[in-house]
Amino acid sequence: MSQGISRRAVLLGAAAVAATAGPLASATSAAAAERAGRAAKTPKVLVIGLDGAMVRRIKDADAPNLDALMASGVTAPSSIYTNPMAPTSSGPGWSTLITGVWPDKHKVVNNDFTGHNLAQYPDFMTRAEAARPALKTYAVASWNPVTDVIFSAKVDERVSTPSAEYDTGTTKRAVARVATDVDAVFVHLDNVDHAGHASGNASQAYLDALHGVDTQVGEIVAAVKSRATYGDEDWLIMITADHGHTATGGHGGDSWDERQTFLIASGGGLPAGVTRHDVKMPDVAVSALHHLGVAVDPAWGLDGRAVQQAVPDAFDSLRGSLQKRVDETGVGADVLGFTHVAPSGWSVDNSAMGTGGVTEWRGWSFTTDEFWTQAEKSQQRELNVRARNVFAVADGDEWTDRTFTGTFDSTLISPKFTVAPGTAATLTYTTYYRQESPQKGEVLVSYGSAAPVVVKTYTANTSSRVERITLQVPAGATTAQVRFRYTGGNNWYWTIDGVSITA
Repeated sequence: MSQGISRRAVLLGAAAVAATAGPLASATSAAAAERAGRAAKTPKVLVIGLDGAMVRRIKDADAPNLDALMASGVTAPSSIYTNPMAPTSSGPGWSTLITGVWPDKHKVVNNDFTGHNLAQYPDFMTRAEAARPALKTYAVASWNPVTDVIFSAKVDERVSTPSAEYDTGTTKRAVARVATDVDAVFVHLDNVDHAGHASGNASQAYLDALHGVDTQVGEIVAAVKSRATYGDEDWLIMITADHGHTATGGHGGDSWDERQTFLIASGGGLPAGVTRHDVKMPDVAVSALHHLGVAVDPAWGLDGRAVQQAVPDAFDSLRGSLQKRVDETGVGADVLGFTHVAPSGWSVDNSAMGTGGVTEWRGWSFTTDEFWTQAEKSQQRELNVRARNVFAVADGDEWTDRTFTGTFDSTLISPKFTVAPGTAATLTYTTYYRQESPQKGEVLVSYGSAAPVVVKTYTANTSSRVERITLQVPAGATTAQVRFRYTGGNNWYWTIDGVSITA
């Protein structure tokens, strides 16, 4: 920027030009000016972890500071795994949030950290330091394994608060540190988890603990905003949790309450007062890296994606049309969570499908984690961790829980994707498949008007993953269409999400 021209003058000039160009141009130019203003500022990140906190109970508590962050940014309730991937405990939870990968990669499956793989999947501050060594990074925690084990020694400062000082000491240290030269801060506060263990999430003691931690969050955020350089900085503030609690107290199991986590994210250009359903635990680390200007290398194998870069797929468009249960009894009566109506361009072929069975799962269905996993717990549906928001499922096991005839034979059919003739393309989708004979899953691709050809077959357990299949587009073909056919009976299930074909 030229000497003598202030940033404010540049932004005012942009706004003045926008005002003469009509409503649409004005809005577009104003948005561009806002982005330019943020780009000129120094990016900073503050992550505050509230151990054992639940976002729905925050809404019930006296928590004005957290309420203000929700009003000014994105609120994203989310859910996590359970055994056999990992229990809903702090070691796996904080490792997932801080590294950007699920427990099947970082290998933290208990609070002892035995056999962990944090060297291959380090914390986000370690990655940021490697990319930008001049960054000032700081982590402070009331639960000491966060700073003793999960964050590596490459972080500039790691402080494990003495137990006698607990969250009060952690808060004081965080307030003092954010007033100085720092770029990325992580703060872990533990008292809500203690209240959850002692009294359960349904108790007044739990709400009181949330009120207390809300005050501490307010102190830390106020310290950020009191920085002399705050006006020249772009702070992304994220509040999150490692797990939830049962109503009577405790966690580690597979109940819906125990599997709860969330992200509240404010700043960094995020819209205000928005609720999202596509955010997952590993997104915290990736969002921090993205905001700090650290490019995520695909070779790192991270599972998260930046909350600033929403990537909704066709299935997500169905959230507003999801229905309540029909035959299922395990799902809450008020939970909106399934539909058989495919999104625009998609279809389901049930011409060979048996009759009867459980209505919700008669052929391919579109559902959510909350609805599907509560249909029947402890059958590993909770391990479908890489699907987001609304996904497709073929579940022969649940379908056969009511009287039926015939077999489960249903095909999910995609729109026609545009492809380049005679070139290679990549079919990408997220999947999770649990096998029991004679069940089978087939992925078929057709080009133009040609007959579908099988490109992948599932006949063995396949953990939650992103599949990438190389396609060779025939000469003369300009479109490709994908079919996912599930056949079986009283067997298991198959999930599909995020389907695309790219060059």
